[in-house]
Amino acid sequence: MRFDIFTLFPEVCAPYVQESILKRAQAAGLLEVQLHNIRDHAPGKHQVTDDEPYGGGGGMVMKPEPVFNAVEAVLGIEAGAAPAAAPVILLTPQGRTFNQAIAYELAQHERIALVCGRYEGFDERIREHLATDELSIGDYVLTGGELAALIVVDAVARLLPGVLGDPTGAEDDSFAMGLLEYPHYTRPAEYRGWRVPDILVSGDHAKVARWRRQQALQRTRRRRPDLLDRAELTDADRKLLGE
Repeated sequence: MRFDIFTLFPEVCAPYVQESILKRAQAAGLLEVQLHNIRDHAPGKHQVTDDEPYGGGGGMVMKPEPVFNAVEAVLGIEAGAAPAAAPVILLTPQGRTFNQAIAYELAQHERIALVCGRYEGFDERIREHLATDELSIGDYVLTGGELAALIVVDAVARLLPGVLGDPTGAEDDSFAMGLLEYPHYTRPAEYRGWRVPDILVSGDHAKVARWRRQQALQRTRRRRPDLLDRAELTDADRKLLGE
């Protein structure tokens, strides 16, 4: 799978995609992340990428020419042609809120373009005639879309076969199963008088699985009861909740 990240500050993204799981996934040929500087595609000697908004108001707006030029050049789209086969996603507070379900949706694509906003946002023509989707990572405003783009890359990459060491690791994550994840413990078995629950060292895998499911249900009810309204609960789950 390939991600193309379009940004005015590629140096912000580079360190993150060159470490840890993303680094190993790229080395194994499972993932490719390419960073593209929008400014390199801005016309004119000074390569201006922003300008004052028509109608007045504070802040600056990202100009259409550099963004169109960059995306079309990298994705091989002729000017004025139909949108690319790959999704072209704007990272903007106005987009649909990114979640695990959307991550699964995006993981089905072979290539995705992520366009990072800056300043007051994009010229509307970018949204109307270039983008195929818009994503937000929450109801707040950041200085730019780079952090949001990295979040999307990280969340989607984890779902690709072979990226995680544990083949079922992503399935057990919070939200992947519709619930928050159960508690985890590791060595030592006792630390400052706090012991690991006995059931986890009992060797009874069936009881461990039941305990973990019950803990996930309990934690979700306490912290995110809204998730239970959408979760597909079995009769056994309802019994565990009752207990």
